[in-house]
Amino acid sequence: MYQSNPAHMSAAPAETAQAVTLRGLGTALPPHRLPQDVVLDHARRLLGPRYPQFERLVPAFENAGVDMRYSVQPLDWFTEDHGWADRGAAYLEGATALFIGAAEAALADAGMTATEVDTVVTVSSTGIATPTLEAQAFRRMGFRRDVQRVPVFGLGCAGGVTGLSVARRLAAAQPGSSVLMVTVETCSLSFRNDRLQKADIIATVLFGDGAAAAVLTSDSAAAAGGITLGHGQEHLWPDTLPIMGWDVDETGLGVIFDRSIPGFVQENFLPAVETMLAAADLSVAQVDRFVCHPGGTKVLEAIEATMALPPGALDAERAVLRAAGNMSAPTALFVLKEVLEQGATGQFALCALGPGFTASLLPIRVAA
Repeated sequence: MYQSNPAHMSAAPAETAQAVTLRGLGTALPPHRLPQDVVLDHARRLLGPRYPQFERLVPAFENAGVDMRYSVQPLDWFTEDHGWADRGAAYLEGATALFIGAAEAALADAGMTATEVDTVVTVSSTGIATPTLEAQAFRRMGFRRDVQRVPVFGLGCAGGVTGLSVARRLAAAQPGSSVLMVTVETCSLSFRNDRLQKADIIATVLFGDGAAAAVLTSDSAAAAGGITLGHGQEHLWPDTLPIMGWDVDETGLGVIFDRSIPGFVQENFLPAVETMLAAADLSVAQVDRFVCHPGGTKVLEAIEATMALPPGALDAERAVLRAAGNMSAPTALFVLKEVLEQGATGQFALCALGPGFTASLLPIRVAA
């Protein structure tokens, strides 16, 4: 059994009367539906003649636990070669629309307007926009001119959890403020028909586009009910840079998605979770529901195994994966929304894994 070393753990920040609550949560999907069987037929026609091992990877499409995904571009767009300019233009248009959709949904859920937002945290790793997405969406959203902008890049699949943790810290630092966190990913635009590496095929199997947003408010006294966010934690493993991330070349971004991820998760996730929970003054036994980013079916199985969860315990995670695929950063918030809509209460731990290789965890308390 792993034993944490108190000498190497950061102490939990001192609690104050200041509480940060989740006031609203919203999600958005782009307009183009990609059923998995249609994607497989398309990939077979496009990649099969150029990738001799393609048929050996067909079971990955059939067993991925994905029925449907969504894209900012229609399927025909992927039959053509695209460079940075094309991909960048598609990202700017598609990601801005997703930002607006998710942000408006979260604000509506909170019963608030954009003029009440003091800070916007924007998390995205699948494209580059300068000015960043919250500025692109500024006029349509109706933010105040003095809104504070905090764009965050490079967190990958951990971005939804870490972004929410960053937003929580900002809300706590400014009592009475409201923070909007929006995470947007257009994973489909990284499709490459020029590299033909196994990781590119697996990305074609799993990834889709989407966005999620959350509205956080800080109150002068501890919240008597509702959804309260605790102190977010991260755990980075040394010498794991090649496990997940992006290759960058003249054509665009190329996925790094190592086959060792499920095994690595099964061996290392629980010790990291124990350390992060301890830093937040919690233990595994005190968590009623782990809410996890569904990186893929094998990753979910590895999490259930290492955390000693009953098989199929991560039902909301599988439902999101089946309905929309792995959308990278927003996916964990899609799962959180699903769990909340199921009526679950108690102590949650929102978890994700991303480039670094890094685990991110955010304690969430949901009042009954």
